[in-house]
Amino acid sequence: MRIVAGRFRRRKLETRPGLVTRPISDFVKESLFEQIQHRVIDKRVADIFAGTGTIGLEALSRGATGAIFIEQDEKAFEFLQKNIAALKVQDETFCWQTDVFRCSFRPKHVEHLLPVDVVFLDPPYKLVESIAPGSPLFKAVERIARNDFTAPDALLVFRTPERATFTLPDCWRPSEELPQIEFKTMTVYLFEKSAAGGEAEASAATGDARIASPVELAE
Repeated sequence: MRIVAGRFRRRKLETRPGLVTRPISDFVKESLFEQIQHRVIDKRVADIFAGTGTIGLEALSRGATGAIFIEQDEKAFEFLQKNIAALKVQDETFCWQTDVFRCSFRPKHVEHLLPVDVVFLDPPYKLVESIAPGSPLFKAVERIARNDFTAPDALLVFRTPERATFTLPDCWRPSEELPQIEFKTMTVYLFEKSAAGGEAEASAATGDARIASPVELAE
């Protein structure tokens, strides 16, 4: 894997062997950032289920001012730290080895990285369709919307398998600017933080039902 564009363009990244982290392809990264580049420049980001940091480091390369990485897997976290050290961006980042389902989303001593403006959420595909009111991931997505973690106009970039159905809390609403981007084997949904903020009320609609007018791209 490598950084596609920006100040670290073509720099190689170490990745976790096997299928644990599902690194995103260069094509998908390029297509995604073409659509959200203006939301990343001079902003702070969070990469949740970060793996080895591919997306968050791409955002830093393209102009983000800081990044918080959250990853539980020990080996992936080790590679994440190696990638950050290789790019010499320790002062711009915070690596948090923790369980997303139990995470408070209240990191300490990183005030310069908070609140974040863009959240990249890339859970294991098998968990996506289990996102429903009361589920551990649903509650985690609610906590992500807390005002001390995310900015009032924060963007949530959520990668799922194609044709997945899910329910997100009302504190996140489909982006009016660009609700989703479709690829060959996956969909990236774009949500914006709503006026509900971190309230715990659940949406009655599922993922595909809440989204319209996709931008189609072939992976």
